[in-house]
Amino acid sequence: MDGEDIDTLIAQVIAREGDYSDHPADRGGATRFGISEAVARADGYAGPMRRLPLARAEAIYRRLYWTAPGLDRVASRAPRLAAELFDTGVNMGTAVSAGFLQRALNALNRGERDYPDLTPDGRIGPATLAALDAFLRHRGPAGEVVLLKAVEALQGERYLTLAERRPANEAFLYGWLADRLS
Repeated sequence: MDGEDIDTLIAQVIAREGDYSDHPADRGGATRFGISEAVARADGYAGPMRRLPLARAEAIYRRLYWTAPGLDRVASRAPRLAAELFDTGVNMGTAVSAGFLQRALNALNRGERDYPDLTPDGRIGPATLAALDAFLRHRGPAGEVVLLKAVEALQGERYLTLAERRPANEAFLYGWLADRLS
């Protein structure tokens, strides 16, 4: 994936997330373009959330949700997987999406015959990338599709658990499932 492709992914997330929101059931509080107030403040934005500039939101997505978690490195190996991990990271946090990848890779390594188990630490580092390379080498082109399905299955299970544990999240469950799982 080149820079233009991440621009497309960012534009899609922003279109899905919408402009300004402050839903009473959303523990994340006020958001603009899908960027929560906590993330904007941690990034140094001090103004009202209703006025968070689009360019600032795009820069946050690129830096915090694409480059920092290493999705640019995943994209060079498995672009569809990187796109899914980006969207999952935006919605659930980058450590959660990286953890889904690590768990899926562990479950798909045929009892460590293809590569050693990873410690699911929520970071995409050299060991995770080596496991991804080995998985794709052993499973071929169809491997990315299967790995993507495994990550989406983990994501769907987490959405259901969130709604079961906190009934107020039921307000979001349908949209989470409709917008994010293929």
